[in-house]
Amino acid sequence: MDGVPGISFPGIEPGETFTYRFLVRQAGTYWYHSHSRFQEQTGLYGPLVIEPANGESVPTDRDYVVMLSDWTDENPERVMQNLKVSSDYYNYQMPTAPQFFSDIKRIGLKGALKKRQMWNEMRMNPTDFNDVSGATYTYLVNGVAPAGNWTAIARPREKVRLRFINGSSTTLFDVRIPGLKMTVISTDGQEVEPVEVDEFRISVAETYDVVVEMPDDKAYTIFCQSMDRSGYARATLASYPGMQAQIPPMDQKTWLTMDDMGMGGMDGMKGMSDMGDMKGMHDMKGMSDMKDMGDMGDMKSMGDMKDTGDMKGMADMKDMGDMKDMGDMKGINGGGTTGMSEMALKTGPEVDMRPMTVSSSLSDPGPRLRGNGRKVLTYSDLRTIGGPLDNRPPTREMTLRLTGNMDRFIWGFDGKKFSEAEPIVFNYGERLRVTLINDTMMNHPIHLHGMFMELEDEHGQFLVRKHTINVQPTKRVSYLVTADAPGQWAFHCHLLYHMEAGMFRKVVVA
Repeated sequence: MDGVPGISFPGIEPGETFTYRFLVRQAGTYWYHSHSRFQEQTGLYGPLVIEPANGESVPTDRDYVVMLSDWTDENPERVMQNLKVSSDYYNYQMPTAPQFFSDIKRIGLKGALKKRQMWNEMRMNPTDFNDVSGATYTYLVNGVAPAGNWTAIARPREKVRLRFINGSSTTLFDVRIPGLKMTVISTDGQEVEPVEVDEFRISVAETYDVVVEMPDDKAYTIFCQSMDRSGYARATLASYPGMQAQIPPMDQKTWLTMDDMGMGGMDGMKGMSDMGDMKGMHDMKGMSDMKDMGDMGDMKSMGDMKDTGDMKGMADMKDMGDMKDMGDMKGINGGGTTGMSEMALKTGPEVDMRPMTVSSSLSDPGPRLRGNGRKVLTYSDLRTIGGPLDNRPPTREMTLRLTGNMDRFIWGFDGKKFSEAEPIVFNYGERLRVTLINDTMMNHPIHLHGMFMELEDEHGQFLVRKHTINVQPTKRVSYLVTADAPGQWAFHCHLLYHMEAGMFRKVVVA
C-alpha cells in the first residue's frame, strides 16, 4: 500500500484518519514520510524497521536507528522560491579572491585566469554540490543537532547494529566512525554480503545497516558530513552516557573536475591551465554545439548523415539530422539499448547540459571521496544475498535521461517536467531493463515505489537490489525490474526540491 496523493490515493484531508493495511513481505530497515508538497522537510517522516520472524541473520548485542536529516527554520516554500530565483542562493563556497591568489602561486597568473575562464564560459559552478546547504540547514541525528550529542550505548566487545537512514530532503552524507571499521550488511532493507569499509556515502532515501564492534570503553564519533562540506551531523558511540570523542575536521572543499562534467580527458589537456580560448564553449552547458573544438571541425549540423558508420561518441552533437540509416542504434553511448531515447537531447530551456561522455562504472565513490586514504563503499562492492528475485532476462528495454536547467531550477526526465510528461507504462508481469543517464552536474537518487530495482554492473551482471539508486553526474546505470505490482506508482528523484520542480513520473503497471 502506498500513499502518494494523486497517484495511489487522494490524500488524507484535514481532520481525517487513514489506516494503512499491507502484507509484510520483507524484513529490514525502511522509513516513511509524507508525499505532500514540503511536509517531509518540516519533519513528517520516521524510521520503519521490520524484524525477521526468525531473528536477524547477523545477531548483534545492540541495535540502533541512526536517522539523518536536514532542518531549516525557513519556510520550505521560501527555500524553493529562493532556488528558483537563483540556484546558487545557498552556495557559500563560490570561488574567492584568496583561492585565485593561491592558484597564481601554484600555476601562474595565466593558468589561474584560464581555469576561471573555462568555468565562466561554460556558465557552470565548480562547487555546485548541493542545492541547499548549511547556510540554512542544521544537520540532525534522530532529531538531535550536533551539540546535542545523541549517544548510542555499547560495552566493550559488544557488536552493534547501526541502521543508517537518510531521511533528509536534499542532503547526501559521507559517514564514518574514526577509529572503527564498519561492516555493511544491508542496503534498502535487503541483506548483502558483508563488506568492511571506513566510510560510505548515503544518498537521500537510502538505508545502510552496518555492524561495528566496540573495542574498549572509549567514545567514538559517528561523523556524517554533508557532501558539500557545509556542515555535519554528529552522534557518539560510547560505553556510558555523556561521553564524547573528538569531532574530526571536515574534508577539503575541492572543486569539481572536467571528468565530473562528462568532459573526460579534458583535465589532462595541458593541465587545465592552458585550454585555449574555448570560445565555442560559452553556449553549451556541456559541449552542446561543439564549435571550435580544434580538429573536430565545425560539426554544428550533421545534415541527414545517410551513412554514419560506427559514430561512437557522436551522440551529443547539436543536430544529427534525420539519420536515416542508423538502424536500431544499439550501442549509441555504449548503453546497448534500442531507440532514439539513448541519444542526447537538444539543449534548451529545460535541458542546459549534455555531457560529451558518460561512464557506466559503479566503482567511483564520487567527488570529494576519491583518493582520501579511506576505504569508501561503492555500488560495485555490494552483492545482494540470494541473487535476483527473478532470473528471467528482460524482454523490453527503455532509457530515461535525467535532465535539468540548473540556472532556472527546472528538473525532469527526457527534458520534460512531470506536468508535461505521459505516464511510463509497465506491462504486468514483464521483466524489463531500465537505463538511467544523468545529463546533469547533480546527483539524483532515483526512487521507484512499489517494486525493487535490481542494479546491474557495467557488464550486465546482477549486483544489488535497491529501492533507491543514486545516479552520479554524467553516469549511466541500468537495472532490471519485474512489474509485479499492478496499479499506479511514483517514480522520482528523492531530492525533494528536484521532485517538486518536475523530476517525477507516474509508472502505471497494467
